[in-house]
Amino acid sequence: MKQNINKLISILLIVIVFASCSGKDSSEPIKTAEPPKEEAEHENTNEATLTAEQMKTIGIQLGSVEQKQLTASLKTNGVLKVPNQNRASINSIYSGVVKSLLVQPGNSVKKGQTIATIANPEFIQVQSEYQSINSKIVFAEQEYNRQKELNEGNAGALKNLQNAETELRTLRSRKASLQQQISLMGVNPSSISNGKLISVLSVQSPINGIVSNVMVKMGSYVDLTTVIAEVVDNSQLHLDLFVYEKDLPKLKDNQTIHFTLTNDPGKEYDAQIFSLGSSFENESKAVSVHAMVKGDKTGLIDGMNVTANISLDKATLPAVPTEAIVSYQGKDYIFIVDSVNAKENTTRFKRIPVVKGTTEVGFSEITLLEELPADAKVVTRAAFFILAKQTNVGEEE
Repeated sequence: MKQNINKLISILLIVIVFASCSGKDSSEPIKTAEPPKEEAEHENTNEATLTAEQMKTIGIQLGSVEQKQLTASLKTNGVLKVPNQNRASINSIYSGVVKSLLVQPGNSVKKGQTIATIANPEFIQVQSEYQSINSKIVFAEQEYNRQKELNEGNAGALKNLQNAETELRTLRSRKASLQQQISLMGVNPSSISNGKLISVLSVQSPINGIVSNVMVKMGSYVDLTTVIAEVVDNSQLHLDLFVYEKDLPKLKDNQTIHFTLTNDPGKEYDAQIFSLGSSFENESKAVSVHAMVKGDKTGLIDGMNVTANISLDKATLPAVPTEAIVSYQGKDYIFIVDSVNAKENTTRFKRIPVVKGTTEVGFSEITLLEELPADAKVVTRAAFFILAKQTNVGEEE
């Protein structure tokens, strides 16, 4: 009897245990053994890894930094300028009111061309006085001759002769002064003698060029200090470059310069050095070098900033194929082989910063900003694809 009771208790305990196990919350996550963590491989931001198949597909070729004979060059900045003798601020030598304006900014003008007319009643007064002074001179000459005859016959006073001579000299001097004033007006004095008086004067351009600015408007009052218009002759446009003292010995007269506009580098222009500066500009260590712009000057304006490339003598320089150089975020780089994994059949490439120099016959001079191994292999073709993969990896990370 007692044994039966013990068996029953044992069965009840087993049922209770199973019931408690099956009653647990099924929503509790089941813990599983985690596999050992493997360290993730991350590309360095200056590196990219390609398989042999990828390299073959995109056509990567390898080479080395070579010593090439290139025409060395010097890069510098400058500004376009027109000499002062080829620019003009046009004034009227007489005051008056602007009656007409015959030009506007951008117009081409020739030397002697009328750009405006000025009106003033005083112009007629000067011409009228010039007309009347001729008759006064005739009368003064007659009086002088009469006093001279009287003085020679001891019938006249010497004082009267001297007064007549002084009067005649004064009138002749005044006539010469009026004649000069009328000529400066642009009026022919001989035409006034025929009774033709001019009340409107022409203001003319003293040089050939382009009208860069018109300062007045119709009806404006102008005087000697008023600038009516400005004219610039771009045919004598020259280039002012700023070269550091250490580079000055490399330059000489008649040296060729190639330059582009800083804000429009698509078109190249030529210039030729005609003068080397002999003093520093302001407080800098730069010396001004002057060059005359040659050939087509279309699109060039006084004051434009330029980037110039001055051709120097040929020199043996470290160089790579131009295609091997890639640009990223405003800087130039080349790629070299960093390591080869034979087991996985992959190659890792490293990006090296450089400064690009002279480009000639498909090669470009480079200045290395990091030291390379002596046997470094350089990517000479399809470097752009490596850069694309590298930068994409960097963004994903």
